[in-house]
Amino acid sequence: MDLLDKVESWTSQFEEGGRDVLAKALNWETYDQFSQTGLYPYFQALDENQGPVAIYEGKEVVMLGSNNYLGLTTHPKVREASQDAIKKYGTGMTGSRFLNGTMKIHEELEAKLADFLDKDAALVFTTGYQANLGMLTALINSHAVAVVDRFAHASIHDGCRLMEGENVKFNHNDPTDLERALSEISVDKGPLICVDGVYSMEGDVAPLPDYVKIAKKHGVRIAVDDAHGLGVLGPGGKGTCHHFGVQDDIDLIVGTFSKSLASTGGFVAGEQRVIDYIKHFGRPMIFSASLTPGCTAAASAALDILIAEPERAEQSRSCAAKMKKGLTELGYQTGDAEGAIVPVIIGDTMMTFMIWKELLDAGVYTNPVLFPAVKKGQEMLRTSYLATHNDDHLSRALEAFHQVGKNYDICK
Repeated sequence: MDLLDKVESWTSQFEEGGRDVLAKALNWETYDQFSQTGLYPYFQALDENQGPVAIYEGKEVVMLGSNNYLGLTTHPKVREASQDAIKKYGTGMTGSRFLNGTMKIHEELEAKLADFLDKDAALVFTTGYQANLGMLTALINSHAVAVVDRFAHASIHDGCRLMEGENVKFNHNDPTDLERALSEISVDKGPLICVDGVYSMEGDVAPLPDYVKIAKKHGVRIAVDDAHGLGVLGPGGKGTCHHFGVQDDIDLIVGTFSKSLASTGGFVAGEQRVIDYIKHFGRPMIFSASLTPGCTAAASAALDILIAEPERAEQSRSCAAKMKKGLTELGYQTGDAEGAIVPVIIGDTMMTFMIWKELLDAGVYTNPVLFPAVKKGQEMLRTSYLATHNDDHLSRALEAFHQVGKNYDICK
């Protein structure tokens, strides 16, 4: 088996039956074989990560693999807020929001998020992943249908596995196919359209105005996971819904604190009665320990900084636009991305790994993305840009892409 075969077997589901449920894991050798090549790109341990740069194996690298879009994870006010919360409240809540795990700092953050997003209310979850699971398990019962973009985040698709109701998929960013999907749903069932605002790999944006028109035509609701739009797109970084001016027509906005808001956790925002319902019927809300005081305070402080310094959102977009222009001029394909994400489409599995490794050796950290995260033939390096990247960081990155690209006839 050559290296490409090993990679393809690694990215496919390994099936092995028999009495021993662990046999599939014990007999799985692809990771060992692949990691020995030096081209294994995942679970890379960083020495330090300061935002725009990181230390990897003792060497500084320009960090183009982070979702820290506003550059706030090391901001003094965010650090201080987290430390103060730990001193006052301790390190954890040891219980769910439903029982003993709700504190006033959770409710204060929820009120702040709702106000920022122009919604009645918000509900904070322990992770962004759980926010989608909580929304779907609460709302999609046997009389409802989740109508989901095929490229929506894994948390949405996993939520569809856990909910009681039906799941229908439509082609990525395709309003015509969404129309088809809705027209085939029985009138006695309630559909909820579920899409990302900004898609996490390709960086392309959902055509929300088109979806709003379709939703109104069919009398259905819309939920937008705006994990990668919040803090980047829209006036003041309010996100994709505000970017298009359709925030009043979007029923539920889901987000995370692990990108722009420099923490861990997530939320759902919408009408008060709907949020109250999710609070009582979303299983992750009831059966998970609540967001820790340190993480809650960090997210709240980061949101305060975004509100006070909205130019950070514009700076992140500006850095991404400069890199997209520069990479395109070098000869790379960069897709239709907006916001902070710029995909560098390589279109070949092994070449993607090799270019990733040479860029890392040249001082640039990127994220290789393969099938099934993207379509076959669209293998890519995912790059993303922070408000704290400066011209020197971007110039160093472009020079590395230029030098490496010449080795593969991408650049002249």
